[in-house]
Amino acid sequence: MILEVILEMIIPLLMAAIIDQGVEKGDMNYIYQTGAVMALMAVLGLITGGLGAKYGASASAGLAKNLRSTMFNNIQSFSFANIDKFSTAGLVTRLTTDVTNIQNAYQMILRMCVRAPISMITAMIMAFVINAKLASIYLIAVILLGGCLFFIMRKATRYFKQIFPKYDDLNASVQENVSAIRVVKAYVREDYENDKFTKASGNIRKMFTKAENILTWNAPLMQITVYGCILTISWLGAKMIVLGSLSTGQLMSLLAYCMNILMSLMMLSMIFVMVTMSAASAERIAEVINEESSLTNPPNPIMEVPDGRITFDHVDFAYDRKSEEPVLKDINLEIRAGETIGIIGGTGSAKSSLVNLISRLYDVTEGTVSVGGINVKEYDMEELRNQVAVVLQKNVLFSGTILENLRWGDKNATKEECVRACKMACADEFIEQFPDQYDTYIEQGGTNVSGGQKQRLCIARALLKKPKILILDDSTSAVDTTTDGRIRKAFATEIPNTTKLIIAQRISSVQNADRIIVMDNGQVTDFGTHEELLQNSEIYRDVYESQTGGSGDFDQDGGDR
Repeated sequence: MILEVILEMIIPLLMAAIIDQGVEKGDMNYIYQTGAVMALMAVLGLITGGLGAKYGASASAGLAKNLRSTMFNNIQSFSFANIDKFSTAGLVTRLTTDVTNIQNAYQMILRMCVRAPISMITAMIMAFVINAKLASIYLIAVILLGGCLFFIMRKATRYFKQIFPKYDDLNASVQENVSAIRVVKAYVREDYENDKFTKASGNIRKMFTKAENILTWNAPLMQITVYGCILTISWLGAKMIVLGSLSTGQLMSLLAYCMNILMSLMMLSMIFVMVTMSAASAERIAEVINEESSLTNPPNPIMEVPDGRITFDHVDFAYDRKSEEPVLKDINLEIRAGETIGIIGGTGSAKSSLVNLISRLYDVTEGTVSVGGINVKEYDMEELRNQVAVVLQKNVLFSGTILENLRWGDKNATKEECVRACKMACADEFIEQFPDQYDTYIEQGGTNVSGGQKQRLCIARALLKKPKILILDDSTSAVDTTTDGRIRKAFATEIPNTTKLIIAQRISSVQNADRIIVMDNGQVTDFGTHEELLQNSEIYRDVYESQTGGSGDFDQDGGDR
């Protein structure tokens, strides 16, 4: 690009030479020779310009790829606490719109921030060499125009900084609507969703309109400056030609340099616009890239989990360490390897928070959680999570075949192992009814299977990990009681050495467990067998009686106590 600019700056000098030495003296030989040199310069300028554009596009596309890869890889390292800081729509906007803004700005900077300053400085020097008096007009124009452009950019910047958070709202509206389209149609809320989307889109339009209204002053200011310089130089230059202090060719060169200088300034103004827009995007991208996971491996992590023993020793936990009241308060539990443990409690009693600490999805605020007799913070996190399989409340399936989804549990699992896991999870009965059976394609989010089928597939996927600890977080809620019982029976016979923690609302799902944890308001109120709890736990007894009495709702009566 530098070579391209130098070649372009030489051409006006050659043009002046043709006029002064060739045209005015009638020397055709000089005109041909100089014209051939000008043509060669133009061709070389075209080649170097093309190469500059090619490598500039490659570099900007590479930067965008690297930014997306770096952000995405860093997101994968986030703990649940890190993920809670960003909205899903916000992360999508940063990975798409914000990166595109940076890519466009970077490409313009590569092309124009190299070309424009060099072109302007070179043209200014050439103009002063030809005639310092006339060239000073350019210098004054550049200073005045530069000051005006700076003022315009400063005014526009504050609007651009407000625009991109609005994109988050727009993407959130689209994402929420598409993912919940069945609910929207079921409740006939299309008009409401349209209004919400229109409002989010309208907010972006208003902000862009305000910013662009300010930027529209760029063009008229530039035109006034260009034409003012041309008229002034033409007027003064014509007088100098008459007086003999300036040649016609030199005047033509000065006019050419006038356009070079002012076009370079216009390029810089465009760069300022792009940089202003991309600065807000850059800050948002940097937030994701610079976010450090709140969970890290120790210097020399333990790479093997001995067994499925679980110990909670005076554990407190809060999602926000600044919170006055912890979510879990002074939890003390001893769970033996291979035990089946039921966990019940009302909504908001922190059942999920309790089990999330076992696989170190969050870190405790106080106390320690141990697996296999070792503090979970001493393990390699990947190894720990491979040995602690969790089927969360929100079951997620990915687009792909049933086999591909199952192999999230073990990428090297054979079809026979997948079938065995599905039999334990009672998923084989509906899979074999599909025409393509295990090659049946699952739509994104598992929209083409029922809630109960989705839960059973997720359980089978977890079983393929062959974990030492299996956590089912209310993951049989959409399964009928008969199938629920068959799944529990399969667990008891097929994976007797695996520690099983089953969170449930139905007492029938946990009453045959070795022991049952009763939780209320972030505390373990009781811990024992079904029979012991019926005798000693008022909450458990009330819930049992209410469910066997026909209400079937844990939160009714018992959950309020």
